[in-house]
Amino acid sequence: MSENYVCKIASEDEVIAKWDALVAQHPTEPNWVVWKAETLIDVRSGKNIPYYGILDSEIICEAYATPNYDPASESGGAPTASAEPPTDTVQTPQSPTAYLSAFRTVKEHRGQGYFSKLMSFMLADLKQKGFRRAILGVEPEEAENKAMYRHWGFTEMIYVGTCTYPDGETIDVEYYTKAL
Repeated sequence: MSENYVCKIASEDEVIAKWDALVAQHPTEPNWVVWKAETLIDVRSGKNIPYYGILDSEIICEAYATPNYDPASESGGAPTASAEPPTDTVQTPQSPTAYLSAFRTVKEHRGQGYFSKLMSFMLADLKQKGFRRAILGVEPEEAENKAMYRHWGFTEMIYVGTCTYPDGETIDVEYYTKAL
């Protein structure tokens, strides 16, 4: 891993630049235009915290944290057969939870530890901000991603649900949590 790699909370200009690039990379997929608009609204309003990994001035990985958000409230989520949602997915001042999403790494930089460093930075920052739990979602068939998330400590499946994309496609999602 290069010593010229920096993890940070992204500026609005960096978010715009990254999303312009993502939309350009997916010119025939209208979801990306919608997601860009939603992301900018959420970042500007403070609903999302953008975390970026930057190598030699290039944004090579990203993730977002949504404070005090329970994806089950919008996803049709249901507790798993083996576990009820933890009591702190219901927000209280003593148990704030952050939902983590939009994990992306530029293809030529995958598998080199850059995203792991960004994840560590993000989790440490959220903990310092007073968050006590993090949640993320993964599609059931994404075995490689699930293994990576287990490695990072997201081992407790708390519920399953669905996510509907702007174009109407619906996917199944398993939600995992970890204490910070």
